[in-house]
Amino acid sequence: MKTYLNDGWQYFKSWTDDIFGSITGESVRVPHTNVVTPFNNFDESIYQFVSGYKRNLHLQNTVGKTYLLIFEAVAHYAEVYVNGKLAVSHKCGYTAFTADISGYIKDGDNQVVVKVDSRESLNQPPFGFVIDYLTYGGIYRDVYLQEYNGVYVADAFVKAYPDKPVEVEIAFGNFNGECQLRAEISDGDSVAYSCCYTANVPNITLSLPAKLQLWDINNPKLYTLKLVSDGEEYKTAFGVRKAEFKQDGFYLNGSKVKIVGLNRHQSYPYVGYAMPESMQRQDAQILKNKLCVNAVRTSHYPQSHYFVDECDRLGLLVFTEIPGWQHIGDDDWKAQTVENVREMVTQYRNHPSVILWGVRINESQDDNELYTKTNAVARSLDTTRQTGGVRYIRNSNLLEDVYTYNDFNRDGASDRRGICPKNAPYLVTEYNGHMYPTKSFDDSPHRLIHTLRYAKMLDDVFGADKTCGSFGWCMFDYNTHKDFGSGDRICYHGVLDMFRNPKWASGVFSAMGKEPYLEACFTADIGDYPEGVVGDMYILTNADTIKVYKGGQFIRNYTHKDSPYKNMHNAPILIDDLIGDRLITEEGFSKRNSDKTKRCLAAVRKYGFNFLPSKYKLAIAQVMVSQKLSMNKVMELYGKYDNNWGGKANELVIEAYKDGKLVAQKTVGSFYGYSLDVTPSSTTLHETNSYDVAAVSIVARDQNGNVCPYVNKAVKLRAEGAIEIIGDDVIALQGGMFGTYVKTVGKKGKGTLYVDDIEVEFEVV
Repeated sequence: MKTYLNDGWQYFKSWTDDIFGSITGESVRVPHTNVVTPFNNFDESIYQFVSGYKRNLHLQNTVGKTYLLIFEAVAHYAEVYVNGKLAVSHKCGYTAFTADISGYIKDGDNQVVVKVDSRESLNQPPFGFVIDYLTYGGIYRDVYLQEYNGVYVADAFVKAYPDKPVEVEIAFGNFNGECQLRAEISDGDSVAYSCCYTANVPNITLSLPAKLQLWDINNPKLYTLKLVSDGEEYKTAFGVRKAEFKQDGFYLNGSKVKIVGLNRHQSYPYVGYAMPESMQRQDAQILKNKLCVNAVRTSHYPQSHYFVDECDRLGLLVFTEIPGWQHIGDDDWKAQTVENVREMVTQYRNHPSVILWGVRINESQDDNELYTKTNAVARSLDTTRQTGGVRYIRNSNLLEDVYTYNDFNRDGASDRRGICPKNAPYLVTEYNGHMYPTKSFDDSPHRLIHTLRYAKMLDDVFGADKTCGSFGWCMFDYNTHKDFGSGDRICYHGVLDMFRNPKWASGVFSAMGKEPYLEACFTADIGDYPEGVVGDMYILTNADTIKVYKGGQFIRNYTHKDSPYKNMHNAPILIDDLIGDRLITEEGFSKRNSDKTKRCLAAVRKYGFNFLPSKYKLAIAQVMVSQKLSMNKVMELYGKYDNNWGGKANELVIEAYKDGKLVAQKTVGSFYGYSLDVTPSSTTLHETNSYDVAAVSIVARDQNGNVCPYVNKAVKLRAEGAIEIIGDDVIALQGGMFGTYVKTVGKKGKGTLYVDDIEVEFEVV
């Protein structure tokens, strides 16, 4: 029997042995952060301390039973005491651990105390030197109790290959010489296979010849294996699939798949790592359904099972790795690294979405002795997956199966020569990131360059047939240490902001999806551009055709053939003609002179008159002679047709068509006011095993629905009823966007969030 123990905890911000006594602390619920942080402008000292948690555990009829107390994650060193006695200690903040408390309990009330050390001075990964992310503290994932009366399945590893029987390696607990075992495979609707078996040893392997569908990224078919012994039930989800990295690319079930992914940290504003199931699942949903990627790297540590479960459900491939960031410590530190591999593999190996084990400390130097051990442990515990080890070193020692490389200089996406062995599978695991940090409130030219850097890398990766794929850095902005970030302790490396609001760059990925998508990566405000030089104008879309209108007049059709990026799917479209046939119809130009003039005026828009390349100056001179134009007339034409001033002459309307049907439309024009768009992730919250949370996006939009990046309005937040606000109750928009979170408070009913004068109603069930 599984009982969640997320409620009823008392929290003590300062550890003292008096916690074992009758003193009371702050009432909290798990997941819990040891301190609520500001949004930015704080450092790691805020969470580096030793704290304590205490809870009563009432049990009856305990004699002869087994009780396992499981913590999904405690950051970062934990000691668990039951009735004053140490039951277990654990040295990793990113994996689960179990305390067998059977010998420490009694009938009636039992005291559980957890000592939590969140200091970065601990001699365990990832600590020892600088780290480019904050590590936070607290009991930040679920806690639960498993109660067993007899023989139980302690672990079951499911190996499910296409066209082969399902193989299950089973380890029993409380084994007494023999037990009857029933195995059942179902998909939720029907039973696909069942059998009974008599086990005479504590470790067995079953072969279950079930006919099952494949799990893949487009049809992520999941099954549940249920094992029952002595009335004790064990369940695990699994999928049938074969994932293989080869010298010429990545293959899933025999079909070649180009990995298009992003890196994810597990952090959130205010509460660090401590978010419940709904928010963990939402990040996977954003990656799959909004950003439309097919893979995620859990940088730089194992992440919530809820997140990986959702990746299983959605068909999102996962590359997960052990904790660490560049630094390798002493022998004790290395021993813990090897242990972290064991815990990661045994805890996550039934997830079909996991396709690669990261068994090397992220961006560390070569250490053959250590990495021989980590590879050996991973391979001994899981023969179904390959290993990788993320590095930024060219031609480092390859002990893993896949050369996983952070290519920030974009020197290996299309040609890996000089980077890794010729016959090694090659996977780009990071790119962009710190090479071009971009805030949602940066100016338009900056945000466009950020966008096109992702497009350039993806185009190179798609053009390299033998490159397995790439993971961009990164999904969203995150708090960090002083050595990184932009001075306010935020790394602005994301294609989303910290509240998961999209920047322009996110559209490079979103445009690869199936749902209609359209974004214009420019504004109508020449004052946003130095010297009024607008430069290149790009559209991000997955439509077949876009129609461009300027000042109410049709200009021309564009398709993805009008992109300089020729390899990637639904590449950014370059809008290099804002004139169409107007020079012919309104000015009497020949088609030849019209085309030449349009190219020249587009160059003026890109470079400005003062820095126009010579070839365009020559072309303008030729047109001036042919059409008998003065330079003043040329400048007049530019102002009239390309860079119009006054009225709505500069307003652009873009219509997107798919299969001949209008699927999206966007208008880019002058700003005439804004309104707040308040969008919750859900308005129904669930009080189940713990509290629930909804994310609320707050965006200033102009009259055309576009984000207003320079609206920095202060917004007041207030909650009533069955919800409360996480974090600040007065916020300021950044880049025209911000957000908040509301959480349940242990009761059901109605809750209302007030965002200035906007009301959002929630129902807690």
